Amino acid sequence: MSYRHFRLEYDTDDLAWLQVDVADRTVNVLSAEVLDEFSRVLEDVSTHSPAGLVILSGKDNGFIAGADVSEFTRIENREEALAHIERGQRCMDALEALPFPSIALIHGFCMGGGTELALACDYRLALDDPTTVIGLPEIRLGIHPGFGGTLRAIETLGVRHAMDMMLSGRAIKAHQARRMGLVDDCVPERQMFAAARHFLRQRPPRRRAGWLDRILGSRPVRPLLARWLARKTNRKAPRDHYPAPYALIDLWREHAGNRQNMLAAEAASVARLITGDTANNLIRVFFLQERLKQAGRQVRDESRHVHVIGAGVMGGDIAAWCALKGFTVSLQDQSPERIAPAIGRAWKTIQRKLRDPRLVRGTMDRLIADADGYGLAKADIVIEAVFEDLDVKTTLLREIEPRMRPDALLATNTSSIPLEELEKALKHPDRLVALHFFNPVARMQLVEISSAPATSETSRTHIASFATRLSKLPVAVRSSPGFLVNRVLMPYMLEAVQLYEEGVSKQTIDREARRFGMPMGPLELADTVGLDICLSVANILSQRLGMPVPGKLGEMVDLGLTGRKNGQGFYVWHKGRPQKERDGKAGDANDVQDRLILRLLNEVARCLSEGIVDDPDLLDAGIVFGTGFAPFTGGPVHYMQHVGIDTVAARLDELAQRYGERFARDAWFQRQLDGE
Repeated sequence: MSYRHFRLEYDTDDLAWLQVDVADRTVNVLSAEVLDEFSRVLEDVSTHSPAGLVILSGKDNGFIAGADVSEFTRIENREEALAHIERGQRCMDALEALPFPSIALIHGFCMGGGTELALACDYRLALDDPTTVIGLPEIRLGIHPGFGGTLRAIETLGVRHAMDMMLSGRAIKAHQARRMGLVDDCVPERQMFAAARHFLRQRPPRRRAGWLDRILGSRPVRPLLARWLARKTNRKAPRDHYPAPYALIDLWREHAGNRQNMLAAEAASVARLITGDTANNLIRVFFLQERLKQAGRQVRDESRHVHVIGAGVMGGDIAAWCALKGFTVSLQDQSPERIAPAIGRAWKTIQRKLRDPRLVRGTMDRLIADADGYGLAKADIVIEAVFEDLDVKTTLLREIEPRMRPDALLATNTSSIPLEELEKALKHPDRLVALHFFNPVARMQLVEISSAPATSETSRTHIASFATRLSKLPVAVRSSPGFLVNRVLMPYMLEAVQLYEEGVSKQTIDREARRFGMPMGPLELADTVGLDICLSVANILSQRLGMPVPGKLGEMVDLGLTGRKNGQGFYVWHKGRPQKERDGKAGDANDVQDRLILRLLNEVARCLSEGIVDDPDLLDAGIVFGTGFAPFTGGPVHYMQHVGIDTVAARLDELAQRYGERFARDAWFQRQLDGE
């Protein structure tokens, strides 16, 4: 029998081989149509009654990416949501109930509904490859697993591993998945089919949670562990903003031990969550992320060698990340002694990411200390990451241009200097682009891409493709002081300094930012970035945009207080953590929060007025992924539309009367109110 999304074959050992190859899609996703066909396939296979079933992917890039998220946006009410979820549950229940053994062969990504399908099989094999990752990331969409995944993950892994995996949404690499019991084995490609046959013939006992997890899941202990999980979760995801983690914990606490009840409660819980504001906004953020990824797929980047100039924290971390992503990297600075600390940091980053000593050695072999700059003449892409000073950068660009290959791309990591000023130093400005990374490079997804008037279209598309190869999200911004992210962040951070200067405690300031939904308070963020860097960028923006800089920031830098890197700024830092002793007055909490957030939102409006990005959605994407701006809101523009443009405008007017011109609302608000 022929199918649209599946290929089913039987071999001479009477094993059924079911290949998932969703039509007209580059990745396998479990849409309603695919799930309906999967049900028919299982009925047909069951009728044949083979010795075993092997499920594998027909796509090179992975097993199954999960449910079709685009269908979530068309769900109008809980009844529709429940019907969709129960369809998926019936499929997984039918797979689990087959009277013969089944096994999933996993390569590449296996996410969400794909992992739930694999858990419904009797066995799971993972390809021994760094690209193999398995996860249940639904929590990042404001929901939790709904196709029976909560039940089967806990039964298979135990509550500790299963809850950690589901509450974090993180992806698990193949070897770690084997250690956890998520997969039964991790084998090289040449052994996958033989290993599958072995499991189906020998039928070893299925993976199940150990005795400790069975005790932790018992009725008397569950409430205690549930409270601990909720407290731990609240540190990163407050219940008011992110209901899904707590719904998942409650689901387990109330229904663990009763399969039928837990499956029914799981479906009802996801149906409730998926129709709520948080899920809708997080799904919006998901599609914003996909849009940024598409920006880097217009052409294929073939670069192999990257040359980075500047072995400071930013330059060294850029070099390490490029090496981690498979590039040969030469790192240049004025002397080997200046490069050595960057190589040491790179080793720690790469070891933490890869863990496998062989992979770590191979990656470090691609990272070359190059004080004399020999790699400059060989590189496909040259990245300048020296101090944020116009004279320093233009002098460097003038010196290196004659030594570069004619076809090499020249990228500057400037965070505040317009390219129109930098291109004056070049004879061939058509290859100059800005590629602005954020600190820490290994964690921040966004990179800002900007071009000068003379930049060629080839250079623009090439650098976006390169950024995508680095697993970054490129957002195109107009060349302007501070570009987008620093431009929007700086007023927010400077208002925090102003509040501190007025005597408001730093604990109150940072707490109110976090209470709104920011991942880190603005004063802790300033310490993390470096107060000297903040002052440098603030001064540049002040000169070009008239942004007032509180005197307190300059005073602290003059005293040598630069933040985390030297152990003292707004906070005293110990072992990389701020010591949060109380100082100053508490202040009016709501007033503090409004002053911080509304200065940020007003700058967002100015960026829209000036066309810093092409449209409001790109701005939302840039600020969410570049600053961590409360993802549950869907982004700053979406947030203003949700609470009401008139409400935000009125509050800005009130603050302007009380605190002065810096709160004067941008003309964008009036245009929105006038319906333009």
